[in-house]
Amino acid sequence: MTESLPEVPRAGGVQSLARAFELLETLADAGGEAGLSELADRTGLAPATIHRLVRTLVGLGYLRQLPSRRYTLGPRLVGLGETAARQFGRWATPVLDELVAAAGETANLAVLDGDRAVYVAQVPSRHSMRMFTEIGRRVPLHCTGVGKALLSALPAGESAAIVERTGLPAVTPTTITDPGVLAAELTVARGRGYVLDEGEQETGVRCVAAPVTGPHGSAAVSVSGPVSRMDDATVARIAPLVVAAGRRLGSLLASA
Repeated sequence: MTESLPEVPRAGGVQSLARAFELLETLADAGGEAGLSELADRTGLAPATIHRLVRTLVGLGYLRQLPSRRYTLGPRLVGLGETAARQFGRWATPVLDELVAAAGETANLAVLDGDRAVYVAQVPSRHSMRMFTEIGRRVPLHCTGVGKALLSALPAGESAAIVERTGLPAVTPTTITDPGVLAAELTVARGRGYVLDEGEQETGVRCVAAPVTGPHGSAAVSVSGPVSRMDDATVARIAPLVVAAGRRLGSLLASA
């Protein structure tokens, strides 16, 4: 027997639908949890409108009310997100294949998931010793190539807010743990179009990453390999390839 969904109010039609998605995105930008007054302040919508939308989204399972009477993203979004991430990964695989052929090392694709990055696709290099990342793995932003690329694509205020929420715990001896140092690196990355991971999450691994440009959400592409093969000359050769792949993925996504 198929479970029926609660009836959604029809008044407002498409406008109500747009506002509901705006509310979900605003809640995600707030770290996944907020109260009604905070949502009203962030969206500029009337409290009565917020209350009506929230009640409907809770009924559908897309939001959940906490004992504190604050709201958080609901479990029904999990399946949608996982399916969308898999589809995105499959769609991007041909571009990653070409990137591996040109760069000679493993190519990865990740998307922003709250305050972390989640890997949605990977094409391994042809080398016997190569990098491997489990699809669906969620990693910190501050110490991974894809994570720092995602941060660089955000306005400085938004990336700083994420860093404030998550902190900068050391994972390896080269992990950046100073917010000022990270902010300076992100500023440089915004200018040149890519970031480097100098063994900051896994010792012995070097990574070049760039944001996927475009208006349809946050994603990043990277190439990673052992430091024995990823010397400065190799990184200089690979970096433009990664930036170009990010732009191509962004253009394909915008035209899809």
